[in-house]
Amino acid sequence: MRVVISQAMFFPWPGFLEQVCQADVFVHYNDVQFSKGSFTNRVQVKTAAGVRWLTAPLSGLELGQRIEDVRLDTRNDWRARHQELMRQAYADAPCRDDMLAVLADVYDTPCDTIASLSDRSLRSLCDYFGIGQKTRFIHVGELGIGGSGSQRVLNIVQALGGDTYVTGLGARNYLDHCAFERAGIEVRYMNYSKTPYAQLHGAFTPFVSSLDLLANCGREGSGLIQPSTVSWREFLKDE
Repeated sequence: MRVVISQAMFFPWPGFLEQVCQADVFVHYNDVQFSKGSFTNRVQVKTAAGVRWLTAPLSGLELGQRIEDVRLDTRNDWRARHQELMRQAYADAPCRDDMLAVLADVYDTPCDTIASLSDRSLRSLCDYFGIGQKTRFIHVGELGIGGSGSQRVLNIVQALGGDTYVTGLGARNYLDHCAFERAGIEVRYMNYSKTPYAQLHGAFTPFVSSLDLLANCGREGSGLIQPSTVSWREFLKDE
């Protein structure tokens, strides 16, 4: 059984959807410290004026605060501004209306925290592209497993009965691969496809929100979400 453990990402890029495709169980890892400058509350989108950040503003952020406790700013209607920006940026996209409908559906869902909003954005994209339908989504707090770092990740995978841990590239900086191997758990790293498709506003870039894929390709974009992985030894030999 393949396990993916990840912090929240706001309307994530297609590579993140590829990671969901790999998961039999996807663990929302939102009881860890929020990191400013991360993709938890912001993502890039393309506009006629260049790449812009779509950012969900936060309220009362404190040093060391957990992702699941970080609240959204309710002082102004940033959701309406986001929708207008996307309406203009993708005016010529063939599936703009589908994209705006997904965006509106997420923003019409009551969410008080950035974790709930980001997790909702992920599920909405998955539903649209028809991926993750057999994936079990859980929140890490349901497991009651403490600790931190590589050992906690290993404990979570073991508790879920996983035999494979699929992770993004950042785990190379802290994961104890040999400990996983001793526990009989295979570690595999994402090999993101970054498959090109017809984009508006200049040269192709894969590092934008999946809303871009949706607006330009519609449901056919699911065929461009092409998940693959490599073993940790193969991944690290090129580091």
